[in-house]
Amino acid sequence: MKALLNSLNEDEKALVRETGSGELAGMEEDGLVDLHTRIRRARNKYSKLYRRTASERVEEYGGRGKARPKNVRNAQKAEVFEDALARVSWYLARAARRSASELKAERIEAARPGGTAAPGAGLPEAAPRTSQTTARRRPTSADPALRRRHAATRAKGARRQARRDSR
Repeated sequence: MKALLNSLNEDEKALVRETGSGELAGMEEDGLVDLHTRIRRARNKYSKLYRRTASERVEEYGGRGKARPKNVRNAQKAEVFEDALARVSWYLARAARRSASELKAERIEAARPGGTAAPGAGLPEAAPRTSQTTARRRPTSADPALRRRHAATRAKGARRQARRDSR
């Protein structure tokens, strides 16, 4: 990865450097949107270049498998920008959720009769996160239909396995 980052030109390196967590954490939503657009364009550029070059070389080398090693650098550059785009997208989504909740709170406040805020009302304090992403689980439910569906899925898997084992 380090060697690939060193192979980027100065503009591309600067663009990737802007996606560091320290830089992204301090950016506003509009700045994140602009950065997201620039990184998406760079990713699309190298993805298109990779596909175009690969398709041209297939005829020359006689197959996609033989043509691929000659075009690895463009694919790797596209991958670097894909990773950067994922980081920026995560921060952009977080900023969008934050601004949406602020806007919602403002609208609720404006809709209150008399325009007075309830005591203690406001934006809830965000819980500190220990990592960049949190584990997301499906809510467990006592819904009988859901339990039946899960049981049917397990039974189907058991039947498939029994069929394989009997061969």
